[in-house]
Amino acid sequence: MEDRHRLTFETFEEGKLTLEEYLGRVVFYQERAFTRAQFRHFMFAQSKSYPEMIDLVASLKVRHGLKIAVVSNEARELNAHRIRKFKLGAFVDFFISSCFVHMRKPDADIFRLALDVAQVPARQVVYIENPPMFVEIAEGLGIRSILHMDYRSTCTQLTTLGLQSDKETSHETG
Repeated sequence: MEDRHRLTFETFEEGKLTLEEYLGRVVFYQERAFTRAQFRHFMFAQSKSYPEMIDLVASLKVRHGLKIAVVSNEARELNAHRIRKFKLGAFVDFFISSCFVHMRKPDADIFRLALDVAQVPARQVVYIENPPMFVEIAEGLGIRSILHMDYRSTCTQLTTLGLQSDKETSHETG
């Protein structure tokens, strides 16, 4: 199953397969002791929020009048699930998701597309990301980037860039 996943996953994340097609190729190509519905439920249950980061980004948007974009590698059904479940649409202005644009990070074109959609110069963007390679690619395009290691260090780096949130101010004074 791992080989099938590895061979199919990029196509799935690029929106070129539905969840049902992916499951048929990777999981249910043979008889299983569980149903598709049970497996889908398990998949969606793996989505975990990071409330501290969500609050931080929403606070920064309000305090600094920022546009918020999410650039992600994610399959359509999981992407829609997370946007709904974590109410990301309440503060995110646009989603550049691999499933919508049919390209994935580390392809630099997904970052160029995000810049085109945002209509802001790269130097006015702050990109927060976990994988170091994605940070390097964004920086290569002139995008100021933060390698997210944990909440505290990301807050510190944001403050260095002049983006302190009211949440951080209350943590320091409280």
